[in-house]
Amino acid sequence: MTTDIDAKAVSKDKKRKNSWKNLPHVWALMKPRRGLLIVGFLLMAVNRVSGLVLPASTKYFVDNVILHRQVRLLTPLALAVLAATLIQGLTSFTLTQLLSKSAQRMITELRRQVQAHIGRLPIAFYDANKTGVLVSRIMSDVEGVRNLIGTGLVEFVGGLMTAAIALVYLIHTSVLMTSVAFSILVVFGFGISWAFKTIRPIFRARPKINAEVTGRLTESLSGVRVVKGYHAEEREEKVFSGGVQRLLDNVLKTLTATSLMSLSGAMLLGTVSVLMMELGGHKMLAGTMTPGQWFAYSAFLAFLIAPVFQIVAIGTQITEAITGLERTREILNEKMEDEAESRSVTMHRVNGLVAAEHVSFAYEERKEVLHDISFASQPGTVTALVGPSGAGKSTIIGLIAAFYVPSSGKMLVDGVDLATVKLSSYRTQLGVVLQETFLFDGTIRENVAFSKPEATEEEILAACRIARVDEFAESFEQTYDTVVGERGVKLSGGQKQRVSIARAILADPRILILDEATSSLDSESEALIQEGLKYLMRGRTTFVIAHRLSTIRRADQILVVEAGHIIERGTHETLYALRGRYYDLYTKQHAVETNLFLAPGESTSLEEPAESSASGNGRGGAAVPDAIRILRGQSS
Repeated sequence: MTTDIDAKAVSKDKKRKNSWKNLPHVWALMKPRRGLLIVGFLLMAVNRVSGLVLPASTKYFVDNVILHRQVRLLTPLALAVLAATLIQGLTSFTLTQLLSKSAQRMITELRRQVQAHIGRLPIAFYDANKTGVLVSRIMSDVEGVRNLIGTGLVEFVGGLMTAAIALVYLIHTSVLMTSVAFSILVVFGFGISWAFKTIRPIFRARPKINAEVTGRLTESLSGVRVVKGYHAEEREEKVFSGGVQRLLDNVLKTLTATSLMSLSGAMLLGTVSVLMMELGGHKMLAGTMTPGQWFAYSAFLAFLIAPVFQIVAIGTQITEAITGLERTREILNEKMEDEAESRSVTMHRVNGLVAAEHVSFAYEERKEVLHDISFASQPGTVTALVGPSGAGKSTIIGLIAAFYVPSSGKMLVDGVDLATVKLSSYRTQLGVVLQETFLFDGTIRENVAFSKPEATEEEILAACRIARVDEFAESFEQTYDTVVGERGVKLSGGQKQRVSIARAILADPRILILDEATSSLDSESEALIQEGLKYLMRGRTTFVIAHRLSTIRRADQILVVEAGHIIERGTHETLYALRGRYYDLYTKQHAVETNLFLAPGESTSLEEPAESSASGNGRGGAAVPDAIRILRGQSS
């Protein structure tokens, strides 16, 4: 029992400390806008003081104008109330214009900041977080923060200021009545404080649930063809229904809590009103309070109670804002890829010597997927990675692209440890065609030019010719201005891969990575593109993951990867003659007889193909070399 009590006490202390920890972050948001907030508080002060003119005039209206027939005071009182009302309206309008718009600008700034930060986080972060959750973090979590800068907080402070002025007036009018009313308010205040401690965890849970539901919905919509292909619409409906039900349960809990607070507020108002009627009635009958004083007292008492109701309304908004800020800070506290002090080396033009020295890697602690691998790829050579699925081939590619940092050992480029390199200087010299082809919802031209936005039209068209994008793009009505749709949905798998290859070609990379780059192409299309890729590979260090004969047999070096180890290495001929694991993989993958692998007299080098070979493919072999010359004209 003692242990449970201690644990609860520690938990409460942690929550209290976390609440205080948020204050510097709240101040950091407010500091650049402190001038605007000061103006807002001044306007709110004028607004609230002008709002007190009406209740203050009640005493004179009842006692002097009505009871004592002092008609000369009626017009000045009416004009004073009218002027105060106009001032109150103008200050309210100005406050909304200044603070609400500033709050919306702040939300936009925060969204930009969070998106920019997330965009610079390592791949491992994306592996651990769903896309939908990240979208929710960027778009939804910052919404509530508007209450810190918007009119919500200023109005709340204005309500407290009005309550303080009202309290002075009430004490001056009747100490007894004010003491009774204030005692009830203090008790209610403690109840409100307890209620917010209860309701805050519910508010903290809501954005998490919302993010999970949004994440699953995003996946379901993106994979609609898979869902329909397996007739899984009903299953997805159930998953989504369960998620929104959890969200509904959370919302209902908060509504119940806020409704109870509203009920308590109404009971408070009723109780205080009854007591003031009882005490005020006795005072008026005893002649110690005039009717005008009682009416004015009741009006000022409402201004004292009003902030309590504001706490119920605005308090939940402030809680939502703090919760959103906490989640936003969690993201902004994640370290960016280039943030490490060790990343200080700027790589200029890369020669292309890539080497791994005793590299081990684990996505999760104590679950290594690569074990003490070493290899070296000379500039201008092609290294092929082969092995069964899950062997670690794509992980090696990820390390070469600096998507990950080795758990131990070094990944070197030109003798420089990639863990010390500024990634912005290295990745601009990479060309990557991944197994999962991704296109943006834009035109073919925009997707190709993504790797080099400043590319000329001639360079873009040259890259498209090498990747054979021109074969289908020029048949469309809008040609290269054809919109490909979300994830390139309007193109076939082979067409998307060609666009992706053209994008890598346009980058004119020093290191080229092809991860199953031609897996979605038919044999004829692959043969045509391979012709262009052979030209592109010259003078570049290329890494290829592929099972196709045409790519593997021409590699200068083949690394056979299995269970995170490099178990064999060599050329196609040496490994095939070895009759080891490579031989087994190769024969199983292609299911052909040994004597069919290489045609008589065929070379395994990376020399340019013979003229007859180039000219026999229909579109003219000269087109590819011409396109290569266009791309290399400015970079060489």
